[in-house]
Amino acid sequence: MDFSSRLSKKVQLDLYKSLITPRLIEEKMLIYLRQGKISKWFSGIGQEAISVGCTKAMDEDEFILPMHRNLGVFTARNIEFEQLFLQFQGKEGGFTKGRDRSFHFGSKAHNIVGMISHLGPQLGIADGIALGNLLKKNNKTTLVFSGDGGASEGDFHEALNVAAVWKLPVIFVIENNQWGLSTPSNQQFACKQFIDKGIGYGMEAVQLDGNNIIEVYEGISAIKAKIAENPQPYIVECMTFRRRGHEEASGTKYYPEGLVEKWEEKDPVSNYENYLLESGITDSKTIEELKKSITENVSQSFKRATAAPKIIPNTEAELADRFIDYTLEIVEPKGATTEMRLIDAIHNAMKLAMEKHDNLILMGQDIADYGGVFKATEGFLEQFGEERVRNTPLCESAIVGAALGLCINGYKSMMEMQFSDFVTVGFNQIINNLAKIHYRWGQNADVVVRMPTGAGVAAGPFHSQSIEGWFFHTPGLRIVYPSSPREAKGLLLASFEDPNPVLFFEHKALYRSINEEVEEDYFTIEIGKANVVKEGTDISIITYGLGVHWAKDLQENNPEIAIEIVDLRTLSPLDTETIYNSVNKTGKVIVLHEANTTGGVGAEIATLINENCFENLDASVRRIGSLDTPVPFAADLEQNFLPIQKLQETLIDLYSY
Repeated sequence: MDFSSRLSKKVQLDLYKSLITPRLIEEKMLIYLRQGKISKWFSGIGQEAISVGCTKAMDEDEFILPMHRNLGVFTARNIEFEQLFLQFQGKEGGFTKGRDRSFHFGSKAHNIVGMISHLGPQLGIADGIALGNLLKKNNKTTLVFSGDGGASEGDFHEALNVAAVWKLPVIFVIENNQWGLSTPSNQQFACKQFIDKGIGYGMEAVQLDGNNIIEVYEGISAIKAKIAENPQPYIVECMTFRRRGHEEASGTKYYPEGLVEKWEEKDPVSNYENYLLESGITDSKTIEELKKSITENVSQSFKRATAAPKIIPNTEAELADRFIDYTLEIVEPKGATTEMRLIDAIHNAMKLAMEKHDNLILMGQDIADYGGVFKATEGFLEQFGEERVRNTPLCESAIVGAALGLCINGYKSMMEMQFSDFVTVGFNQIINNLAKIHYRWGQNADVVVRMPTGAGVAAGPFHSQSIEGWFFHTPGLRIVYPSSPREAKGLLLASFEDPNPVLFFEHKALYRSINEEVEEDYFTIEIGKANVVKEGTDISIITYGLGVHWAKDLQENNPEIAIEIVDLRTLSPLDTETIYNSVNKTGKVIVLHEANTTGGVGAEIATLINENCFENLDASVRRIGSLDTPVPFAADLEQNFLPIQKLQETLIDLYSY
């Protein structure tokens, strides 16, 4: 192994100290694991040169996104051992307050963004951070890790494609350790090597000996210098081997005989240590003293972490940490008005938000020159420029991830799902990154995802679904669903102010079918506050979106019944106070939504009413939703799917009860 280099002795010794540190920590952790002092361990033994070499080549203010086996990233960024060990033990002082394990955390102070178990989503986040650097023109690079197994995921392709198209300053480091848990490379991919993928993505690709700390350090340093001169992405394939199991419990019995021993001869720590001794850069005494000092620090730090008290559950704190603490400053509507359709109000709100927040970036398929398929962003490219109004490739997951990465790098972001149905491709990023990231390690997600949604336009089963229930179940998301132009404008502007993730649903059938006078100036409407559209005393209809208009038509067709219509406007947080006040007044209630009946938002609302208003009910709660089928295409079938006729029948039955 050739370690010859022009690096100074000081740098080479610093690399050694950084290289030996994760090895010595691991040796202790494996002992503590057997003693039951930690619950799980993902070993990076034999791969330390990649983590350390990459991290030492990066500037301290540049973001790194590590994976399971990248302990060397954290130690090379000088994270305090005690806090690291508190994290491993699930203690209060850890980075996630006991809410997540091992390396599933980030630290803004150290410019590290932690992983989730799904592996691939890290890459899209790196794109967003790199995009932020590109917009700032700060010549900074982002580095993100993937294993060879994780590179099989769709997120890998999406993120690399976006980075190539946008020429993002990001380094994709693939730790090719030749196994994905028990699955060898020849069962993971058919290509000979990952650098062969470079030409397909239109980016440079470099292969490095991942067990040679000097080669990794100098290789990444050289790439960083090139990126600073000419922003572009790189694939860096680091060849190495995972000498221990995927995690300790899985073992290595599936390895062919002699394979581990073969790679032990290529050990990155011992070989580099021998080079330093043989070249006279250091001596045995200095090395032993260094190892002793690090080992003592590890032992004492772990001892202090072990002595720290166990977490005492605090339900109030747990619930509070789902979101970053934030109170909206309400700006009341005032001044001149103009007639706006729903789509006009949304367009106007985005325009005002872009003018107010110069760090707001809009992303989506066809939203630039074309103005979006519904023309919600028409004219924005000319007004705000291509850096802030960005057409994206067809890759929902990478763009949701990029939206989060932009937030981490100090931006606000909006992503338009061309149709809400397509969110399934980006589902993981929303559910497991946007929704959980603040609860896990205190990073907010200042992201708005706009969702054109709903049926009634004969668009069939893949462009008509009502999907809000998929997210209603997930803590950590704001879910906003306006029914009128004024509310759409005020709630969307409030969503851009909110530093938490907001899913903003816009019913396609309402875009151009309703209109009202809307104030032209900037104003906000409180998220989480329902609106009593019409007061009544006989029956409450609790609904949102298109359901509000069904309820209005119902009232007009049945004037003898005093219907109270409650427009929820926001599904998360849910305004239970307004719901209960209405139900307690009328004693009879219909919970109405367009989504499929089973498992919809209405089921939860009906249960809440039953639990909190039972003594004031004069009849059972009626829940009305659409048929439990996919949304059909033919107009007559679609009308049969929707619950309009059932609503009329239920109203008469309930009124006469």
